[in-house]
Parts: sequence; C-alpha cells; structure tokens
Amino acid sequence: MIPAAPATEDVLEPLPLTGERTVPGIAEENYWFRRHEIVYDRLLSRCADKVVLEAGSGEGYGANMIAGVAQAVVGLDYDRGAAVHVRTRYPAVHMIRGNLAALPLPEAAVDAVVNFQVIEHLWDQAEFLRECLRVLRPGGELLISTPNRITFSPGRDTPLNPFHTRELNAAELTELLEEAGFRVDLMTGVHHGPNLRALDAKHGGSFIDAQIDRALAGEPWPAELTADVAGITTDDFALTPETIDTSLDLVALAVKP
Repeated sequence: MIPAAPATEDVLEPLPLTGERTVPGIAEENYWFRRHEIVYDRLLSRCADKVVLEAGSGEGYGANMIAGVAQAVVGLDYDRGAAVHVRTRYPAVHMIRGNLAALPLPEAAVDAVVNFQVIEHLWDQAEFLRECLRVLRPGGELLISTPNRITFSPGRDTPLNPFHTRELNAAELTELLEEAGFRVDLMTGVHHGPNLRALDAKHGGSFIDAQIDRALAGEPWPAELTADVAGITTDDFALTPETIDTSLDLVALAVKP
C-alpha cells in the first residue's frame, strides 16, 4: 500500500536554481536540463504500465513524464518546497516526502524505481540501494543515472560540485549495485552528439567549461552563448555503452532477482 499524499493549498512558486537540481524553462540552464531529460526520454518505455517510484524527484518534470506512460507514479523527495511544487504543478504524480535511506514504502510495493542524478548527493549510497531492492517486486528494475566521476571531476578525490557527496565511475557503480543484491543488465553512458561536439570546438574545446566560466563570472551571458545553450535538445546527446569511461553521465539498468 502506497502512503497517501497530503492535500496542499500552497501557491505554486518556481523552484530556486541552486545548483543542486536542474529545472526546466531557463535558457542558461537548458544544456543541463536536456542532459537530464535524455535519460527519461530513452528509458521511459521501461516504465510503461508499471507502478513506479521516482526516488529523488526534484522539480518533478521527470515524474510527470513517467506519469504519462505508467500505471501510477510516486514521487519522493525530502525537500518540502520540492514536494509542494510537484503536488501543485504535476497533479498526475502521487507526491510524498521522505528519506531516501529509509524509503516510506512497504516491501515489494513497486515495479520500478527511477533515480536519475541523485545518488551522488547521498551520504549512504549503499543503504539507499538496499532500500530500492526492498521496495521492488521480484524482477523489478532500478533505473539509475549519475555523473561519471572520471569526466565530471577529473583528477580529483572530492567532487567539484559542492552538493555531491561521492561520485562514481562505471566499475564503482556496478560494484555498489551488485553488493546491494542487484543484477546489472545494462551499463551505458550519455555522450555529446555531433552538434554538441561542434559546439565544443566553437567554444574553445569545451562547451561545458564555457558555460561554467560565464556562470562563475557573475555577469550577463554573451547573446551567442545563450542562444547556443537555449537551442540544445535531447537529440543532441547520444546514449551508448561504447567508451563508457569517456561518458558524461552513467546510466544503469539493474534488476532485482
């Protein structure tokens, strides 16, 4: 039985862009938003006609995408503001608050757990994965993505992003999943497609660094860079298992035996 979502009379307000999560509809944020969105887009069919938990639903746009194909989708986030936002903006999502290291669902309650760009924020990653295994039905799937440590924080022992506790490479993510009791059926990665590789060349070798440099400068973005970022779509990214260690983000499909 899935816990009831409390009613809310809160007025919808945009979620602040803090660097901890991405939100839709901001031109300067569009690259990161599309880089997140591609994984939902490409794995959405895995949620069709299923009862799905999105653990760490953030702004809620992904849970709302899942709601379009799933039998039911439960969104879970610890942040009160995010929970209020999702309940108000995305009524198709059954939104609850809770701790990801102690999921507020009974055993074998869902067919799939979605966890995109979240595990790197958690202090107890192993306990979270054990909790995912617990709430999944036998044969259920965990769909998970996370920044690839090798390319996201190259040459560092600690993450560049202050909101990340521990980043992983493909071997480390596989090990964590298997130690939690999962069978890893797919390990693939998000890469730049042709248009983004051209933008890398155009902006001094790294389209990502060009955006970060402007954001850190605290000044208005050049119109050309803003236009290039705003024009990105999910089709500009590729999802492929080839050269996994050069991928931008890791994407795994893990199954509960």
